[in-house]
Amino acid sequence: MATNIGIMDSAYFVGRNEILGWINDRLHLNLSRIEEAASGAVQCQMMDMTFPGVVPMHKVNFDAKNEYEMIQNYKVMQEVFTKLKITKPLEVNRLVKGRPLDNLEFLQWLKRFCDSINGGIMNENYNPVERRSRGGKEKSVKGSNKISKSLQTNNMHQPLPVTTCNKTFGPKQAKSHAVGGGSNSLAEVQALSKELEDLKVSVDLLEKERDFYFTKLRDVEILCQTPELDDLPIVVAVKKILYATDANEFALEEAKECLNQPLGLEAEQQEAETQT
Repeated sequence: MATNIGIMDSAYFVGRNEILGWINDRLHLNLSRIEEAASGAVQCQMMDMTFPGVVPMHKVNFDAKNEYEMIQNYKVMQEVFTKLKITKPLEVNRLVKGRPLDNLEFLQWLKRFCDSINGGIMNENYNPVERRSRGGKEKSVKGSNKISKSLQTNNMHQPLPVTTCNKTFGPKQAKSHAVGGGSNSLAEVQALSKELEDLKVSVDLLEKERDFYFTKLRDVEILCQTPELDDLPIVVAVKKILYATDANEFALEEAKECLNQPLGLEAEQQEAETQT
């Protein structure tokens, strides 16, 4: 089982839309945002689909809105992990905050884990709606979203004012045109909000990747600063690349030249052979 997956594994490059499609398709849900899975109920049912009968679905609260309710779902998840000897740590305090990146990373891991068990093939005998019903919680998972609904969501549920037919072009007809313009503005707000959310997730992922590579380079630098290794040609070559300025286009060539230089002992031997 793929319980331990490195941070640079391809699993963590699966996009938000693919994750949402995977959840909605498997569990017959209609999630539109990653944060809507912050309660842990979705994760519990994914484990129930992958390991039928292991998850006590009657303990899973699909209506969890408060952190203490969400924590109970993750306690169920932890019990399942312990039973299956899954060593993946559950960072509950971060997940229940509803932050997109934290929940996306966990769902990316969960997808890879479930796919490693069932080969990515959906269990046709599993009825997700019925399983939620047996738990007495056949309700929308969107109730678990702690983040308040945005302006466009509220407006979508409000009926537009009904205007009577007016044969003459007067104030009422002008008002009707204004309402139409408001609808177009609402659609633009929705599109821009979704685009902004996608950009935030992308930026978070890029920053995490940047920090990962920076840490690796810093480790290499510390190793190169070890006194015993300081004069080795390979270390000198690596330093040439590490400390090269942006304007230096020949850093790689200079590093290769360093590799061709013999060690101090070898140089002395070669000089002695030349003198003899």
